[in-house]
Amino acid sequence: MSSSPSTTREPTTRSTGGAVAVIMVLCFGSLCAALMQSLVIPIQSELPELLSTTASTASWVVTATLLGAGVTMPVTGRLADLYGKKPVLVISGIILVIGSVIVALSDTVGPVLVGRVLQGMAMGYIPVAISLVREVAPEHLRNTAVAGVSATLGVGGALGLPLAAWIAQDFDWHTLFWVSAGLALVVTVLTAAVVPHVRDAHPGRLDIVGALGLAAGLVGVLVGVSKGNDWGWAEPETLGMIIGGVVILLLWGWYELRHDDPLVDLRTTARKPVLFTNIAAVLIGFGMMAQSIVVPQLLQMPEATGYGLGQTIFQAGMWMAPAGLMMMLFTPVSSRLLTRLGGRGTMAIGAVVLAAGYVVAVFLMDAPWQLMLASCVASAGVGIGYAAMPTLILSNVPSAEAAASVGLNSLMRSMGTTVAGAVMAIVLTSQTTVLAPGAPEIPTAGAFQLCFVIGALAAGVGALIVLLIPRPRREAADDPADDAVLAGSH
Repeated sequence: MSSSPSTTREPTTRSTGGAVAVIMVLCFGSLCAALMQSLVIPIQSELPELLSTTASTASWVVTATLLGAGVTMPVTGRLADLYGKKPVLVISGIILVIGSVIVALSDTVGPVLVGRVLQGMAMGYIPVAISLVREVAPEHLRNTAVAGVSATLGVGGALGLPLAAWIAQDFDWHTLFWVSAGLALVVTVLTAAVVPHVRDAHPGRLDIVGALGLAAGLVGVLVGVSKGNDWGWAEPETLGMIIGGVVILLLWGWYELRHDDPLVDLRTTARKPVLFTNIAAVLIGFGMMAQSIVVPQLLQMPEATGYGLGQTIFQAGMWMAPAGLMMMLFTPVSSRLLTRLGGRGTMAIGAVVLAAGYVVAVFLMDAPWQLMLASCVASAGVGIGYAAMPTLILSNVPSAEAAASVGLNSLMRSMGTTVAGAVMAIVLTSQTTVLAPGAPEIPTAGAFQLCFVIGALAAGVGALIVLLIPRPRREAADDPADDAVLAGSH
């Protein structure tokens, strides 16, 4: 299995000012990568016409980024552990530039899908940045830095919606991707110029078979879950993708347990602190995405329904923007909670606050400001929970597996968002009404309320699972000696 670290970490910044500059670059880079999640949502309904294709094929423009991110995050993390984090960060930035330019120059669905996959792959920047920022930040800034970078995974998705809606409303849709290409270029240059090269590479080799097996299994499960509502959950293609993906993942796990240098050390991930953190990550990721799906739809429902709020997609995005900012504003709060309560207590509080946000939404959905309030409460919980996850992971894995383990945790969050999309779609299409004869069916008020209840229950279960994490004798293993102890426990 993994070996104990054979390299020592060298100081990477000589001053607090230098450390802050590095932290800001890593936060900015992670934020730009996370923006790719919601970049095409404002133009999703127009994609069939824009790309001269069918609605079914156009829907892959969203799914492609999800698949690219899900498959790449653990692999990117492993590459960072093997070859150092800065080179992987720079390459991720370059991939984002290339993917953005490909889409910006395209008018047909094929190249657009290629570019969107590459944009998703670039989201591997985020887990690597999370694991690196813990190394480069001085001790008094460490929790704040980890919380800030981790929160960008949610902030980017939330802020991307109003930004993309504004650009799509006033400019040609290709402008979305020229803007993302420009941001990606800035990220690449800043990462290369400001982020230090930490001597944190570890001996080993990339498990190619493991990477391919994980990719195949994840693609099967993610495609099946994300497309199930469109294809039909009982249809052969849906069941084939999901069941086939699960079988491949089981075979992959069997292979990884017998490999000398696995892509993901399953014995490490099976430790209670890591396992329960990852399970809770699925539920908190579910909670984050549930409100991101349901609230904009409710805001845009026609007022004639009696419960819809009649907002345009741009207005809906603006009402959602404060929720994204709330995640970032709660970074110092998350830091203080981590310092005083540790990762376990902080993550449990985050899940409870997330659940409270959904409870507020159940009773307050009569005006845009009410939904904004509920979203801000829920997003505060997501921000707190997301801040605690990498702290718990990094405190319970050896440094040789740090980035790969954070990458797997990020994958678990993404799995939660995928499941949330499927569940919310099922609920919203199972309880419908028709405003007038011949008009399309739309979700009822009860369907939206049920979605909020499900979100609250998921977050509540997440809080209970977090409390199953063993209370540590000390919260973090910040020095090589602790890592060696962790590695030696294999």
